[in-house]
Amino acid sequence: MIKLIATDMDGTLLNAAHEVSEENIKAIQYAQSLGITVVIATGRAFYEAQDPIAPTGLKVPYICLNGAEVRDESFDIISTSSLNHELYQRIRQELDQNDIYYQVYTNMGIYTEDPNRDLAIYIDIAERSGQKADVEKIKNHIQHRLDIGSLKVVENYDHIEDIPGELIMKVLAFDTDLEKIDRVKARLSEKSNLEVSSSSRGNIEITHADAKKGTAVASIAEQLGITLDETMAIGDNLNDKSMLDRVGYSVAMENAIPEIKESARYVTDTNENSGVAKAIYKALESQNK
Repeated sequence: MIKLIATDMDGTLLNAAHEVSEENIKAIQYAQSLGITVVIATGRAFYEAQDPIAPTGLKVPYICLNGAEVRDESFDIISTSSLNHELYQRIRQELDQNDIYYQVYTNMGIYTEDPNRDLAIYIDIAERSGQKADVEKIKNHIQHRLDIGSLKVVENYDHIEDIPGELIMKVLAFDTDLEKIDRVKARLSEKSNLEVSSSSRGNIEITHADAKKGTAVASIAEQLGITLDETMAIGDNLNDKSMLDRVGYSVAMENAIPEIKESARYVTDTNENSGVAKAIYKALESQNK
């Protein structure tokens, strides 16, 4: 019997317009009405993840930054796993030596050296996922983040660690040279105490080794007295694999990368066709027979 559901956001719960469909909202509400806990598990920081969820009225726990931060339904932080100085500098050195652009995610905001490069990167990510990039919408989203202060422009990343209370949570790197990305990803994966994953073909998501969606889902399940066999996870990309591999009911989106579809127990519809809702209804229907 499923008692806990964890769903990824981009490419999974969200459609190309970065919105939660009405069908997905109703399916989550239905699951919650049965006493099932539904958790958002995303590579986004909380201040990014909350934007598309707030209009839905859903109250859910959040696994953010691939598990580097976990929050309860009241948004209170339950746990964090940050990158210390040595790990952060090791990452920067590898990326700088290979001329790979990156953003730095902290507990306070996202730091960028060039919002124009961010625009090109987000367009590339959309196109690699098979979606038509809405350039104006992406521009407006970047400007909105700049306006509210969640995206901060700096000349360089040298002094972020010096800001009182600032914790480095994730480094997100991008490059259109996929061979270079794969090579650097492999090199970073060899380093101890780092978790290296991807949410799109052209990026690398780097967090502390303790920061994994699978670890965070297992921790929440344990706190709730739920086994992983009673847990369902839904995702589409490599940063979802750690949770899909650990749960009893793993679901890949139809738009997921081949590796995720091959390892998942079930494949649902695409994110454009409310695949999350269809997966939830199918799972709950089968257990209520």
